[in-house]
Amino acid sequence: MDENQIGSSIGEVSVASEIEVRKDKLNQLKEAGNDPFHEVRFEITTDAKSILSDSQCYEGRLVKIAGRLMSKRVMGKASFAHVDDGSSRIQIYLKMDIVGEIAYNAFKKYDVGDIIGLEGDVFVTHKGEISIKVNNLKLLSKSLLPLPEKFHGLKDTELRYRQRYVDLIVNPEVKETFVIRSKIISAIRQFLNEQGFLEVETPILNTILGGANARPFTTHHNTLDIDMFLRIAPELYLKRLIVGGFLKVFEIGRLFRNEGMSVKHNPEFTTMECYQAYADYNDMIDLVENLFKFCADKVLGTREIEYQGVKINLDGKWKRVTMTDLVKSETGIDFYNTTPLKLREDAIKLGLEIKDNYTDGEVLYEIFDRIVEEKLIQPTFVLDYPIEVSPLAKRKQSDPRLTERFEFFIMGREMGNAFSELNDPLDQRSRFEAQVKLREAGDDEAQMMDEDYVTALEYGLPPTGGLGIGIDRMIMLYTNAVSIRDVLLFPTMKPKNS
Repeated sequence: MDENQIGSSIGEVSVASEIEVRKDKLNQLKEAGNDPFHEVRFEITTDAKSILSDSQCYEGRLVKIAGRLMSKRVMGKASFAHVDDGSSRIQIYLKMDIVGEIAYNAFKKYDVGDIIGLEGDVFVTHKGEISIKVNNLKLLSKSLLPLPEKFHGLKDTELRYRQRYVDLIVNPEVKETFVIRSKIISAIRQFLNEQGFLEVETPILNTILGGANARPFTTHHNTLDIDMFLRIAPELYLKRLIVGGFLKVFEIGRLFRNEGMSVKHNPEFTTMECYQAYADYNDMIDLVENLFKFCADKVLGTREIEYQGVKINLDGKWKRVTMTDLVKSETGIDFYNTTPLKLREDAIKLGLEIKDNYTDGEVLYEIFDRIVEEKLIQPTFVLDYPIEVSPLAKRKQSDPRLTERFEFFIMGREMGNAFSELNDPLDQRSRFEAQVKLREAGDDEAQMMDEDYVTALEYGLPPTGGLGIGIDRMIMLYTNAVSIRDVLLFPTMKPKNS
């Protein structure tokens, strides 16, 4: 581990020398019978955040806290330090004549980064800082590596992702992001539970790819001697449950797609999918709006979010517009009043690569995806996608080339996807067959034939609305995060030596 990996030196001591000094201190402790790694527990009566938020209640009270030593200032027979117990950072004050000479001299040898437990009385210094006057303290774990230097911290972005544990220690705002993440996921569950949805779990290991068009991760089951896939979507299992008689179901979980990595994409990510019997994509629009507003109210206390300097308003009715109307307003191309040849020519003039086998619907989607999508800044529902890119959505009665499907966008990013679910088993079989042909032609993102799912539809799937939301992107929006890696505790990273 080089100097950049473990942080700056303290004072004039090099990082390598400091590590040796810390190891020597540990050996001395062990030789004296005080091995800190033998400590098994420490009784805690409160936390720093509670003390700091209600000092009048705690002033003069005896408390016990434990945490990481973040700073230390020794001044003869008295010392000040700061301890971070995971809830907040609080100042502690030690005097030799209170803790005793042996304990005080031991404390002087503690290093920033050590884990300590302490007991003391809460008081307010003459400068007005809420502090703990220590009566007893104990070293609970020895830090052998120094933290990044105080005033520069851990700034290397890639290193922050690789060593998230250090990132969380020295950058408090990072921890807050993941606190908000947890609260948002809890709020999603609360909202759906209150709407009568039942949370379920479906398989992560699949023998058939379905529910989305994506390249999978493949593994092998030794006992069964079969290849299996990490799921790319839970959709087909969840709709089987609607066939089975559940009226509202949802699942929050990880999906795995063997695709490119970017600020918007990680190979494993978290989604919420829900399905409601006797509903359609219009009902899912209402569900999305209400869910995003509920989470904003619950977690942020406001429906106006600032993302990278842009104010996003989640309140009121979100914009609803068809894909064909968006393409027409942005490019002048009128899907309903053009010929297949002219549509292709106009798309090529826009600089798009249009393959020879593209249908009109695929050309329309390509224009939207490459030209229009990035311009949808405020919350926008884009309705009625071409059937070729929507193999699980119900056709529109007014135009069978399109489907009752929407995606919604904020800040030019797709945030979720919803359908009036296709429940015609004959139509579904034909669309699966079309996907199989694409797969046989070399499209490794195309779906497979799922005979059991078609059988389920043959028993009867009621009219159903389905919705999928990318939770990571939602959290990026709510926490003003630039990259998806900023909202994943342990994002996928290329091995350092590969």
